[in-house]
Formats: sequence, structure tokens, C-alpha cells
Amino acid sequence: MLTQLRQDHANMARLLHVLQLKHKTLADGERPNFRLIREVVDYILDYMSGFTIPLERICREQLSARASDTDALFARLAEDYQHLHEQLMRLSNDIDMILMDGVMPMDKFAEDLRAYLDAHRGYLRAEREELFPLIREHFDDDDLARLAAEMPPQAESELSRLQEAYPELYSEFRDAPSPLES
Repeated sequence: MLTQLRQDHANMARLLHVLQLKHKTLADGERPNFRLIREVVDYILDYMSGFTIPLERICREQLSARASDTDALFARLAEDYQHLHEQLMRLSNDIDMILMDGVMPMDKFAEDLRAYLDAHRGYLRAEREELFPLIREHFDDDDLARLAAEMPPQAESELSRLQEAYPELYSEFRDAPSPLES
């Protein structure tokens, strides 16, 4: 289970790297592939609702019964998640505007994209540094197996869907450096 969570984090970090490359293109004054940005944003929104929310719900339920000091962590993670979701929805709306040739100041879009990237990386760091150690500390192998059984389908099937539905995105994702390789 923890190995899968780490792999999911590495995959998300690679997607964020793809967005970072598009941000760099924008910062260099060039027009990035907004359709590709749309694909990444859609994928992350789907992933967050299908995986992140259930993961935190299951972990919160299980950990609050075993560790009394987790309420503040889960409250903060929930608040951070809500903020991330709002930022991502704002980016999604802005991308729609851009793709429909609406007026959207590129410097504002670039700022919002940068803020989202920073916030999402911070969220992943909080899970990695605070939530994962709690899972490791309070769950044995049987607990982890039960947690894994309660989780939605594994991210690998999501990656297969990504490869099929968004070949250009998958190509950039595949070529992005993995944080596990560094």
C-alpha cells in the first residue's frame, strides 16, 4: 500500500513537472500547448476525486481510531485539498476561456499556474512527510491490506487510461523525470 502511494506521488510529481514545463514556456513569452494543459488538468481533477478524496477519508477513519493527535493534520489536509481544488477549477475555467479565444491575461494565468504548482507540491510533501509516517507507524501489514482493498482501482489502470485517451500527454509524462529516480 505504501509503495503504491509513493508511486502515485511520483506519478503526480511527473504530471506537475509537465505543467511546470508549460509554465516555463509561458514565462519565456511563448504560447504553450493549452490543449495539453487541459488534458493534465482534467486528469488531475479526475484523479483527485477518484483517488485522493477516498484515500484521505479511509486514512482519517482508520487513524482517528488509533492516534488521537491526527485531527489537526486531517483538518489541514482537507483545507489544503479544498484550496487546491479551487485553484485547479479556476485554471480549468481559464483554459476554457483561452481555448475559446477569450480574453485572458497570460501573466495572470502564469501566476495562477505557478501558485497551483507550488500548492500541489506542498500538499504532496505534507502527505509524504506527515501522513505516510503515521500510516507506517500505526498500521501493520494486515491493516495495509485492508486499506488497499478499500481503495479505488489502482493508479496503473488510470495510467493506461491516460495513455489511451491522451497520447501526447502520456508521452510528456513518460519523459518527465521521476522523483524516485533522483
